[in-house]
Amino acid sequence: MDEFSYAHRNTSGVNKWNKPDIPPELQRIRDGAFAREIPVARDDSLSFLIALAAAVRPRRILELGTAVGTTAAALAVVCPYAHITTVERDKNFYEEAVRNFDGLGISPRVCALLGDAGELISALEGQFDFIFMDCAKVQYIKLLPRLKQLLRPGGVLIADDVLIFGWASGEAEVPRKRKMLAQHIEEYLSAVTEDPELITSVVKVGDGMAVSVKK
Repeated sequence: MDEFSYAHRNTSGVNKWNKPDIPPELQRIRDGAFAREIPVARDDSLSFLIALAAAVRPRRILELGTAVGTTAAALAVVCPYAHITTVERDKNFYEEAVRNFDGLGISPRVCALLGDAGELISALEGQFDFIFMDCAKVQYIKLLPRLKQLLRPGGVLIADDVLIFGWASGEAEVPRKRKMLAQHIEEYLSAVTEDPELITSVVKVGDGMAVSVKK
């Protein structure tokens, strides 16, 4: 008889339960994005985000890295009273996202901005309850000081893809051409985990997320 153990084992099969609770029309947009290899959140990442947002119940959400709008749209669905500001630097993605917001009927609650995240967030006013950062990874550490200002006490800041390719965790060797990227990600992780104003947990969801709560 095999001895039973509660020791942690590979749980990759759990992804069959991570199916985002989103409308069919939004799922069709996601499917189309996946087919074109557009970088949109995987099922496990999106499920985690919307579950967290449902718990936080934010009224103001900031997203950096709109792509074609699938994550912002999912957050709008799960947070029906929230207003979302989302920033995208790629004009084609931005225009497609705006069309998707219109088609999904959520445009009145979504402010889509086209341009560089670092420049645009400097002009934002007020504070946000929930910030999701999925833009250029080398920018994470540079954007952090301003994002902390924009985050209300008790608010949540999520940085996506912080464990990408296993570089930051040391699970894989960093290619020479990607050392700068890996260094910036490590700097961000060190900053948020050592910051006395933040409570941070790095979780293996998708390609890794750093979830920080402002004290």
